[in-house]
Amino acid sequence: MTDSQFSIPFTGIRFGVDPILGLIPVIGDFIGLLLSLPVLIEANRIGAPTELKRKMIRNMIIEAVMGLVPVVGDVFDVYWKANTRNTALLRGWIKSHIVPEKTTEPKEWVMIVVLGLLLVVLLAWLIL
Repeated sequence: MTDSQFSIPFTGIRFGVDPILGLIPVIGDFIGLLLSLPVLIEANRIGAPTELKRKMIRNMIIEAVMGLVPVVGDVFDVYWKANTRNTALLRGWIKSHIVPEKTTEPKEWVMIVVLGLLLVVLLAWLIL
């Protein structure tokens, strides 16, 4: 919402309330920084590693500092999208911890083939 709620027609450029708030000198950028906190708080709540949280904080600081530069900072907010970056970082970390790691156990079809071959050998032995 803070990064891509609106779009400029015919351009594909999306932006949210963050660059709009940035138009209010100093206070707008501070409010934008506060709106970035929920993703960081959620990362902390679910136990994300410190390095991931550092990256998220870095993204927030870059956007906040650049946002202090009149006009250029607002354009930068449209490009940088710290909240989108932080959400992607957190989702990537969550996905890497939810998806089970590949194991060295044989696949099901291998076991079915082996059992089938054993059955054929057993039947051949019984017939002979």
